[in-house]
Amino acid sequence: MGQIPAQNGRPVELTIRGLILGAAITLVFTAANVYLGLKVGLTFASSIPAAVISMAVLRFFKNSTIEENNIVQTVASAAGTLSSIIFVLPGLVMVGWWTGFPFWTSFGICAVGGILGVMYTVPLRRAMVVDSPLPYPEGVAAAEVLKVGAGGSSGTRKETQAGLISVISGSLLSFGFSLVVAMRLFADQLVAFFRMGAAVTGCGSSLSLALFGVGHLVGLSVGLAILVGLVIAWGIATPILTALHPADGSAAQVGLAVWKSQVRLIGAGTIGVAAIWTLAKMVEPIWLGLLSAFKQALHSRAATGPLSRTDQDIPITIVAAICLIAVVPIAFLLISFLSGTPLQDKLIPLTVTGVIYVVIAGFLVAAICGYMAGLIGSSNSPLSGVGILAVIGASFLMMLVAQIGRGSEGSSALVAFSLFVTAIVFSVATISNDNLQDLKTGQLVNATPWRQQASLVVGVLAGAGVIPPILDLLNRAYGFAGAPHVAAVSSQPLPAPQATLISTLAKGVLDGRLEWGLIGIGAAVGVVLVVVDEMLGLAGKLRLPPLSIGIGIYLPLTTTTPIILGAIIGWIYERGVSGKPYEPIAKRLGVLLASGLIVGESLFGVLLAALIVGTSRETPLAVVGDDFSFASVILGGLAFVIVIVAMYSAIRRTAAKIAEG
Repeated sequence: MGQIPAQNGRPVELTIRGLILGAAITLVFTAANVYLGLKVGLTFASSIPAAVISMAVLRFFKNSTIEENNIVQTVASAAGTLSSIIFVLPGLVMVGWWTGFPFWTSFGICAVGGILGVMYTVPLRRAMVVDSPLPYPEGVAAAEVLKVGAGGSSGTRKETQAGLISVISGSLLSFGFSLVVAMRLFADQLVAFFRMGAAVTGCGSSLSLALFGVGHLVGLSVGLAILVGLVIAWGIATPILTALHPADGSAAQVGLAVWKSQVRLIGAGTIGVAAIWTLAKMVEPIWLGLLSAFKQALHSRAATGPLSRTDQDIPITIVAAICLIAVVPIAFLLISFLSGTPLQDKLIPLTVTGVIYVVIAGFLVAAICGYMAGLIGSSNSPLSGVGILAVIGASFLMMLVAQIGRGSEGSSALVAFSLFVTAIVFSVATISNDNLQDLKTGQLVNATPWRQQASLVVGVLAGAGVIPPILDLLNRAYGFAGAPHVAAVSSQPLPAPQATLISTLAKGVLDGRLEWGLIGIGAAVGVVLVVVDEMLGLAGKLRLPPLSIGIGIYLPLTTTTPIILGAIIGWIYERGVSGKPYEPIAKRLGVLLASGLIVGESLFGVLLAALIVGTSRETPLAVVGDDFSFASVILGGLAFVIVIVAMYSAIRRTAAKIAEG
């Protein structure tokens, strides 16, 4: 794939075919990420698999370039970020305010917030990307993949083809495995609960290749931190609480009831403290970065001379104009939400407050999230921490403005309005988290910044168009844990952990129903974990991120266990190829295979949801009954192990062959 210049000596970069391809990839990966985020509370970065797919497709065009492939991955990267809106938006269903997801309202939240996220990060690019020591791990990795694909040797061509095959193979494997699980020939999980005297605990795992792939991507540090959280939840908290308050019922019923009603609140406290600590450490560098960005923006072109192609942002005047224009649709969304509610008489002050909060808090989270992406990558950024702070701030502010008593008629409306405002702020956060990462990739491959910024707007609009119908479909098929009447929808609702936490916090602040004692215990645990993590850092040891430990406490054990397995086995695989001539190839293929595992199972989940809705049956693909359950456990467990061993062996052999030439 040579870099054949287009007219005026500029490389082919921002093209219609690139935008269409990027939008198509965005639609697929957004659907996958929405499902994954609601199931496990995590999303995956789509830049690298999108870059591989782009290089494989655009190779058939003679004048394709590395810059054009970069535009495709920039558009598609919106899938891994904008879909994080599911950390907040389902909360409106959980609190009973919405029964579904109205398309234009949900689209407006995602689109307006996402475009603001792009605009807010434009003046930050020079300070946080060009003149910054921030590592941007995912941006650098994506650039390396693009550079490999741009090479002309047969080895790099073979690696690009192998990368695409890895993504497709992983997708087909997890899709097929999920299909057999849906047919009930394989069990979907292996789990057991048991008593130890009066205490109850449990252990087990779901047989999810997608969650296993998540574990490979997040790495050993995060995986072990989640393991610590699981041990705290099921090895300490649940046994103690069940022993202190014995209850009737089976071990599974008692253990799950205590975990849901009490242990998760401890996890919420831990997550809150960890998120606040993470953000607090970033205050100084973010402030210095903002000052530097504004100083650069105030310098005239006459003073600095004409800008090179690789240093051209969207003009600051256009950025300012778009930000001002965005106030109109934001106000319209807020007015539409408040109209006809018990808050109608306070429509003007609440709308004005909401707009100001979105504009100011949105800019702050754009800076915070951009810095976090540069420091630890988009995938590992504690966006949930930003959501926690945003919803608490919005709740207190709206309560102050509305002057509505707790438990009054307007209280539930104010909870919903606070979540609605937070959702717009969160849209800003998700895209700003991604934009600077993409701009780092662009800097390393000599891309034009304004073209990337414009293409990300296209990705935002594409993602905003697919998120509402996917959310609505999943809500109708599975429902969300904790939502009113969810038992009538499904016996296995989607956990939507972040949305549950954020909606619980909003209700707790405004209705006074939160069990602050349990959250306080979790906060104390969080403080201890922060101290331990900092000590490990000073000693140069493997870190245990407190936020990941909190997630391990908060998420179901069947969700966290496969992530832990993926992190540990992925680490063993990478240790096994370490020092070999094919090490970098094998590691890249591992990342692409893991991404494929996530995509395949997630897309199957979306398709199965459509079948459930269409047939009004919870298990429309089942071919056996409950009497096959014991055999399905054995078959599913064996198949899970065999698939994992086989796929790692296969990509290792492939990497060795590519390295040999």
